[in-house]
Amino acid sequence: MSNVSADLIWEISRTSNAFLVKRKSGAAPQFSRDPLNLTNVHSRKYAGFVNDKALGIVPNEKGGVRVISKKPASVNKPASSLYTVTYGANKTARKTYKAVANQVAKNGYRPDLRQVAVARASAIRRGQRPAKPEPAPKLRGAAARRAAAGKQ
Repeated sequence: MSNVSADLIWEISRTSNAFLVKRKSGAAPQFSRDPLNLTNVHSRKYAGFVNDKALGIVPNEKGGVRVISKKPASVNKPASSLYTVTYGANKTARKTYKAVANQVAKNGYRPDLRQVAVARASAIRRGQRPAKPEPAPKLRGAAARRAAAGKQ
């Protein structure tokens, strides 16, 4: 555990920190670029730099997802405080989601983030799929007759 409470860190840094994304409009929601923030929403619950236990899911360079978790025992040692597990693109999506859910829920490690973590992994895997080509529009009527006459 760190010497300073997470609540105090949040109160001090919630209005200005390196991960905060502010917009010109006052009514716009504030977002976070924190890699340990699953929803990218600037809130105390999801802030990875504040919580002793945090989890992040990012895309892997070669496809698949990489799960980054913070070790609660080494919060005072930033270089060794992160633990990374990679689930490659060759693994089926269902197995990846199950592995992510199990990693989040094991030993009571932030079970409140389980559904959010699986949703984030699903969104990343969906974004990595190749896009389907759009079918050519089927011509009807006079345009179809002109196209058929042009082919002959």
